Amino acid sequence: MKIISRLAFSIFLLVSLLGKAVAQIPQVPAEMEFADMIIRINPQARREIQLDVDALYRSPKHFQIKLDRVRLYMPFVEREFQAVGVPLDLKYLVIQESGLIADAVSTSNAVGFWQFKQGTAEEVFLQVDRQIDDRKNIVNSSRGAALYLKKHNASFDNWMCALVSYQMGLGGAKAYFGNKYNGKRVIDVDRNSHWYFKKFLAHKVAFENQLTVFTSSGNPRLVEVKVQGPTSLSALAQKYKVSEDHLQEMNKWTSNGKIPAGRAYSVVFVSNDELDFKPAITEKNKPSNTNTGSSPKYSTASSYPRIAGNTSKASQPDQITVNELDGVQANKTTTQATFADQIGIKEKKFRRLNDLESGERIEAGEYYYTEKKKTKAEVATHIVQPGETLWSISQKYGIKLSALKAKNRIRRDQDLKAGMVLNLQEHRKRGEEIPIVPIQPGKRDVVAKNTPQANPSRTEQVTSSNRPVSSNGNSITHVVSPGDTLYGISRKYGVSVEQLKDWNRIGNQNIISVGQKLTIFKP
Repeated sequence: MKIISRLAFSIFLLVSLLGKAVAQIPQVPAEMEFADMIIRINPQARREIQLDVDALYRSPKHFQIKLDRVRLYMPFVEREFQAVGVPLDLKYLVIQESGLIADAVSTSNAVGFWQFKQGTAEEVFLQVDRQIDDRKNIVNSSRGAALYLKKHNASFDNWMCALVSYQMGLGGAKAYFGNKYNGKRVIDVDRNSHWYFKKFLAHKVAFENQLTVFTSSGNPRLVEVKVQGPTSLSALAQKYKVSEDHLQEMNKWTSNGKIPAGRAYSVVFVSNDELDFKPAITEKNKPSNTNTGSSPKYSTASSYPRIAGNTSKASQPDQITVNELDGVQANKTTTQATFADQIGIKEKKFRRLNDLESGERIEAGEYYYTEKKKTKAEVATHIVQPGETLWSISQKYGIKLSALKAKNRIRRDQDLKAGMVLNLQEHRKRGEEIPIVPIQPGKRDVVAKNTPQANPSRTEQVTSSNRPVSSNGNSITHVVSPGDTLYGISRKYGVSVEQLKDWNRIGNQNIISVGQKLTIFKP
């Protein structure tokens, strides 16, 4: 009798546990919200979607592994979608596409977190070459996916159609949907609805409630650091006290562990420690500021202009963004008319977009905008550096020159002084003086090693970051200070950017470093 009782109790306990496990599987509702729409699902479609939800939960072990990846990466997806203006509900698509596996490859050779083919990746400003594959970078690929979805939604005004176009392409989705759903906010899902959207709804149902359970501060989280090349994962491993193998595993976008010059790259790693970083979900989509003055009240950003996209084709239109605006880099010094013709914009429009005067040269290595600049920057202030002009500052942050002048009630370059704290967002009050902070020589923050070090025989010491040092009667030495650009230096000494590059063996990326010594031959 005791044996029978124990057996009955064991069966009861097993059934209870199974019932509890089944109860944990979310059920597909008859109506749910998606983006800005109401989705009504008929019984047959609900059964079909439920089968996919059940399949996702079939192996608790595999589901947990996928859920751990989702909790790790999803804050970055959310941040990029919010920045672009895409509804957060579409974030579940990345789980459907790759399971958040960085180097996932489909049978059609689509790659990475968001399964981009190379041509499509380049359309949304992702760099894909032998050294860098942004499709495997969670930050850049998520921004690219958001841009892609937003662009397609503009054709439908319906996020369901935009989502399906991710699988079919815009042309395929237009042929499939026509204009049947354009602008609709209530969608009925049935057996004839597109399978890709029903599969998406299954992932949304499966993971939605799971993501409301936030991990504690002691659990692993993903940390992002913005890195300016050239450097390597090996060097970064020592700097951030993580293993090189771990950095390679989390940053498969760099094929050989090296990070080239040219732009800032997002390096991520898992941390259990309370480091001096914030998790992505609490970050604003703004670069960190670097204080170059002595006063803690003001700060200026050294990471501008912010270049993203296919930098290997920066001189071609529709390849890069400059401060999140469409832009292009001049690969040689030329006239406005020639350059505007090369990039397919009317000369007057190009001049207006970049606040240029008629007859001003287009300088090699400089970035120019191909869409309207903003009325305010993403950072609040800028500390004027030696050699800067109102125009160069406006270009640096992608802010209209007229807006910069108006915010600070300053009209002429002659009125600029090194150390002035210019407002980039708020207007200065009438009669309010512009603060001036001391400019201290910047720490040597190496950005690139495109030029050799100065000849060891030259032992002169430089005490002022903006003071050139004469080396002989035919040339002078300019020490690069924060805010310097090749264009600004060339104008200061009356030489061309190409001459500066030739004299100092500067590469095509036009990178110079704070503290670097440039030789300039007298004209």
